Amino acid sequence: MSKKIGILGGISHESTIKYYELILKKYYELKGDYYYPEIIIYSLDFQKFTDFEDNGDKEGYIKYIMEGMYSLENSGADFIIMSANSPHSVYDEVKNLTKLPMISIVEAVGEKAKEKGLKKILLLGIKYTMESGFYENYLNQFGIDVIVPSEDERVLINDIIFDELAIGIFHKNSKERLINIIKKYDVEGVILGCTELPLIISEADLEIEVLNTVELHVNKILRYSLGM
Repeated sequence: MSKKIGILGGISHESTIKYYELILKKYYELKGDYYYPEIIIYSLDFQKFTDFEDNGDKEGYIKYIMEGMYSLENSGADFIIMSANSPHSVYDEVKNLTKLPMISIVEAVGEKAKEKGLKKILLLGIKYTMESGFYENYLNQFGIDVIVPSEDERVLINDIIFDELAIGIFHKNSKERLINIIKKYDVEGVILGCTELPLIISEADLEIEVLNTVELHVNKILRYSLGM
C-alpha cells in the first residue's frame, strides 16, 4: 500500500497542478494501473507567501509554511513535500518542526547532478531562490559549483516567472530570452530552480544537461510513496 502524499502547494497553482498531474502520470507509466497514491493538497496564499520572501521575514515565513504543514499532518498525510524551490531555503528548520518525513527537491537535484558527474551548474529561479544560497550550500558539499546569472538577468528571470509563468502565460520571446541567458554561461548543466520554468524550457531546447526540478522531485516522491 502506498504512503499518502501531502503536498504543500499554491506556490504557485501552476506548479501545484503540474505536480499532481505528473505524479499520477508517472505512476501509470510505472505500474499500468489506477491504484494511484492518495494525495492531500494544502494550497497556501501565494501573495502572502511571497510577501514573506520579499520582506525577508524568515520567522513569519516559517510560521506560515508550518500552518500548511500542520494541516497536512492533521489530514492524515504520511509524508510531506513542498511543491516549490524557494521554501527549501528553510527546509532544515521546517523539517525539524514537522512530525512527518519530508522529501527535498534540492536533494533530488543533487542526486541527479552527482549521477551525471556535473561540476559547474547555472541556477535559474526567482530572485529569492537565486540569491538565498541554499542550492549552493548543498551542492558545494559534493564539489559542484553553482553560479547565478547577473543582477539584471535575475530581475528579468524573476519578472518572467511572476508576471507570466505563474499565471499560465507563455511568450515565445520570453522563452528565447531565458535560453539566451543560459547559453551565455560556460556550464555543464542548468537547474530549472523554479517549478514554473519547466513549463517553458525543456531538454530539447538546450545542448547541456537540464535539471528539471519538478520531474526529479516527483520521481523521488513516487519512489518513496511506493516504497521503491
